[in-house]
Amino acid sequence: MDSHFPAIISLSLIFVLFSASFAHSSTIGVEYISRILEIQDRERAPPAVQVAAARAVLRRLLPSHSSSFRFEIVSKEQCGGESCFMIKNNPSFSRHGDAEILIMGVTGVEISAGLHWYLKYWCGSHISWDKTGGAQLFSVPRAGLLPRVQDAGIMVQRPIPWNYYQNAVSSSYSFAWWDWKRWEKEIDWMALQGINLPLAFTGQEAIWQKVFQKFNVSKTDLDNFFGGPAFLAWSRMGNLHGWGGPLPQSWLDQQLILQKKILARMYELGMTPVLPAFSGNVPAALTYIFPSAKITRLGNWFSVKSDPKVCCTYLLDATDPLFVEIGTAFIKEQLKEYGRTGHIYNCDTFDENTPPVDDPEYISSLGAAIFRGMQTGDDAAVWLMQGWLFSYDPFWRPLQTKALLQSVPVGRLVVLDLFAEVKPIWITSEQFYGVPYIWCMLHNFAGNIEMYGILDSVASGPVDARKSENSTMVGVGMSMEGIEQNPVVYDLMSEMAFQSNKVDVKLWIHLYSKRRYGQSVPLIQDAWNILYHTVYNCTDGAYDKNRDIIVAFPDVDPSFISVPHERYNQQRKSLSRRSAMEQITDSFDTPHLWYSTSEVIHALGLFISSGDELSESDTYRYDLVDLTRQALAKYANQLFLKVIEAYRLNDIHGVACRTQKFLDLVEDMDTLLACHEGFLLGPWLDSAQKLAQDEEQKKQFEWNARTQITMWFDNTEEEASLLRDYGNKYWSGLLRDYYGPRAAIYFKFLLESLEKGHDFQLKDWRREWIKLTNDWQRSRKAFPVESTGNALNVSRWLYNKYLQSSDT
Repeated sequence: MDSHFPAIISLSLIFVLFSASFAHSSTIGVEYISRILEIQDRERAPPAVQVAAARAVLRRLLPSHSSSFRFEIVSKEQCGGESCFMIKNNPSFSRHGDAEILIMGVTGVEISAGLHWYLKYWCGSHISWDKTGGAQLFSVPRAGLLPRVQDAGIMVQRPIPWNYYQNAVSSSYSFAWWDWKRWEKEIDWMALQGINLPLAFTGQEAIWQKVFQKFNVSKTDLDNFFGGPAFLAWSRMGNLHGWGGPLPQSWLDQQLILQKKILARMYELGMTPVLPAFSGNVPAALTYIFPSAKITRLGNWFSVKSDPKVCCTYLLDATDPLFVEIGTAFIKEQLKEYGRTGHIYNCDTFDENTPPVDDPEYISSLGAAIFRGMQTGDDAAVWLMQGWLFSYDPFWRPLQTKALLQSVPVGRLVVLDLFAEVKPIWITSEQFYGVPYIWCMLHNFAGNIEMYGILDSVASGPVDARKSENSTMVGVGMSMEGIEQNPVVYDLMSEMAFQSNKVDVKLWIHLYSKRRYGQSVPLIQDAWNILYHTVYNCTDGAYDKNRDIIVAFPDVDPSFISVPHERYNQQRKSLSRRSAMEQITDSFDTPHLWYSTSEVIHALGLFISSGDELSESDTYRYDLVDLTRQALAKYANQLFLKVIEAYRLNDIHGVACRTQKFLDLVEDMDTLLACHEGFLLGPWLDSAQKLAQDEEQKKQFEWNARTQITMWFDNTEEEASLLRDYGNKYWSGLLRDYYGPRAAIYFKFLLESLEKGHDFQLKDWRREWIKLTNDWQRSRKAFPVESTGNALNVSRWLYNKYLQSSDT
């Protein structure tokens, strides 16, 4: 082991371990959920099963050390009455081959989290998703030489019971094409991060099929109800129906089998999977099967022409007796299929669907009826609700919010404060009017790729919430829409499940860079300090949906794009709140810029300078490609402004030169992204095809995969989807094959406008762009699934070509 790792151990003992171990404090909210916590503890898998599951996690992660650790389940009483893990030197260790370290925990999850904590702070290792560099474990000493902890050992308590994971739409943006092999990796990752309350949404369509058959709804009736594989999240929430479908029966059967494996593994580790519940979203067939039922057709949700084939879903009023019947049948069918439940059910009836009446009494009756549907099927049911509606929809004023939240017995409803790192609702709603809630970090929208975060908020927000007066907080969570990006943010956020006090981010980030790459490199640590204060210090409160020009090209007449009178200066020392990019008209979403680009370019220079020391590290290569991509993406935004500036000056030569430079940049960025597996289009399309069972399914699934990341929803020949580019990705293959050609079409019409002296032909541009998109979505062209090229050489080349002089 390198000599610098003992320093990591001593620092971690000072600022991490002691603060996490002894500063426990409970909340009123925890008292409210004590009943369900007792039930969960009583019904958990036997200790031997949980220990075996944790050992299997270790074998998959670090097979060379499978005999180096001994695991034991302990009671909460041994942990001071709370959930915890303990790390000790194994007293029976005497010779090579014996277990060296003893890790004890209340559940298999706590044991796994304790293993991660030991590897992290005693061995200097780092664990992230494979696509973001994977696990850095070469810093772990050989078996027989593992570092000892202090004689008394370490105990780390959870300051709050639950660690939640996922968003209702993660199932589509990230998990749509996963097989068991990929799910097994994710569940291992969850356990190592200490996640004990994950959503478990896979396979529910097969359950719904069985339930609706009992209400005389046929398979044909469901063909236009379920969305396609890449759009299931929104058909589940009642936003759309049928888009990308119909679902083959083989898909339904296959996903149910997969769900049973997922649930079995989660239960073995001592997790509490959150199952879905009935929200009132029903097939159109119910309107004529039950003509007297109170079924409302909802309004248009982002479709272009309100096409009834895909929009305007049907919602069964929760006060109708049929609602409780269906809700109960669904809960019972899940119990029948799965054999058990964790008693927590997610239901988001009003997610981006506004109730028809704002009368508080009516809203209260809706909430009570929704819960009754769960409770009739499971007497111990607890309703888990995403709190996004309170951020998103102005309908939810205090009276309406209180009516919904207080319609359920206290302790039987838990709210996810979904966007708490930016817009915490617990502060403005008097602790959700006394209802237990989970402090969540949303962070990512649509699986967009953008270096972004608010590390200070993550390091302090959960602690402030838990320690606030009359706190009803009962957990922390990660509710991102898409995963496999910004590993530093998720490393810190997952750790907050075990941190009782605020984390010193400056010191934490210093240790992070050592762990991430397995060694201490001073220039890299300087670079990470810059990144902490720039890209990971967004405090403007803006939603970070990536709208960079390359991946979200403006659909607007260039005459309506304003440009600054003075040249946009990338090298300036500070950045005003209203940047040059923000001066563009509201005709399209402007790229988000909250930091000095010159500082980030300097950080990139430090990364490149350290490349010879770290080029063998996969975590370094991922970060290098991502940071280069980030810098070039913001440079491209500036370059586009210069194109528009030349257009406004009738400078044909300037437009021609700068548009070619923009297109060259897109091609070059594609080459860069091809250098790491985390930035490839190929695996997304390939995994979609692998789940298909015949040629027709391959076409359908690939169309789903391609459409989600481009047009997203419906369009006409002259009108693009309102959700176009919402799921955009910086992926090699997508830039060269789609984003570049799209920009070229726009620039073609830009030049024609100047050369022929007429207005920009906006409708013609749209027709060609939409045709390109539709053709691309139907294409079956294959893309590489493995990286090519040397990340360091390509990054250095692009840095010198575009960023060193920063001349647009």
